Amino acid sequence: MKKLLTLSIVVLMALAMLVGCSSKGGDEPAPTDEKVAATVTVWGPQEDQSDDNGKWLQTMCEQFAAAHPEWELTFNYGVCSEGDAKTNVGTDPSAAADVYMFANDQIPDLLKAGALAELGGNTVAAIKANNSNTTVNTVSYNGSVYGVPFTGNTWFMYYDKSVFSEEDIKSLDAMLEKGRVAFPMENSWYIASFYVANGCTLFGADGGDAAAGIDFGGDKAVAVTDYLVDLVANPNFVNGDVSTGTDISAFFSGDWDYQKAKDSYGDNLGVAASPSYTLDGELKQMKAFAGSKAVGVNPTTALYGEHPEIAVALAAYLGGTEAQQAHFDFREVIPTDSNINVGDNALAKAKMDTMGYASIVQPLQDNMGLYWGPAESMGKEIVAGSVTHANAAEKTEAMNTAMNTAAVQ
Repeated sequence: MKKLLTLSIVVLMALAMLVGCSSKGGDEPAPTDEKVAATVTVWGPQEDQSDDNGKWLQTMCEQFAAAHPEWELTFNYGVCSEGDAKTNVGTDPSAAADVYMFANDQIPDLLKAGALAELGGNTVAAIKANNSNTTVNTVSYNGSVYGVPFTGNTWFMYYDKSVFSEEDIKSLDAMLEKGRVAFPMENSWYIASFYVANGCTLFGADGGDAAAGIDFGGDKAVAVTDYLVDLVANPNFVNGDVSTGTDISAFFSGDWDYQKAKDSYGDNLGVAASPSYTLDGELKQMKAFAGSKAVGVNPTTALYGEHPEIAVALAAYLGGTEAQQAHFDFREVIPTDSNINVGDNALAKAKMDTMGYASIVQPLQDNMGLYWGPAESMGKEIVAGSVTHANAAEKTEAMNTAMNTAAVQ
């Protein structure tokens, strides 16, 4: 009986270890003398596979294979942009890549298709160690992590260094005393930064609590609305960006507008995370919405069924420190990993700073769709002058109610 009991315990422990590996990848497999041969299909954007950019994807996969002599790996490559992953992978996951890149806002759809594996173990530990909390939150859903982030998606500030000093750009109010500042007040992707700075939340502190809803109400939100009424009345404030008017010395956008900023400010171009603003005598750090692009693992393929450790390890490598540094060196893909050396690249530093302390994750909750319309309406009414100090409380509460009211079917 003792021998049978001991054998049963050993069998149960072995089964538990196998289940843990299949549900959450990330830990290194047990050493073995047998060399594993496997073919790995990897999908990424065309830019990462072109000769002009050093064939980053192929180069990284070859380096990964060289670092793992215990595996005899053959790679098949396919072209799929991060934005197309939901369609190209999600339509028929079992025929798709083992490892692929995706935009983080596609996580819910990829999960519904069964096309995205939950990560765990050493993989998640490394993600958390090397990235900001906001970055980690961009690849988290319902408490689990589903991708290895490698670049962020957010906005920050471009400015004219001949007008504003390094000290000036820390305070929006100080900047408005020296030059004209443009901000897209009517754009709901931007206006949230003022409200979040004063404690307003979207689905809890990290965007992961669906039951918490959107909290853009109460005194904290009304105070922001009052501030914005005064802001748009400031003669040095312009609603829009650098192309909206003349003599605009700062504006807010993302890396897609770098050339526009360079054309506007030339050698005086400065780039930085958004400033703070002063509300009731206290500095409030503006916080942009943030997302990311990440590397994911497909749990429906034959490779994952037989050797999940290979797929997970490759994803971790392609989104890890060494590969992110190469991504930046090869084609200036701005990293999320805090260990990356970006030198004197101000654009990269501003984006990384924003992901680090001047942003919140753009929530992946289904009811996030209720936010955009009321926020846009508030911005438009503030610019138009129909929101005043007299009705700020009423208008703010109406916005908050609309953000938490499902549309009538």
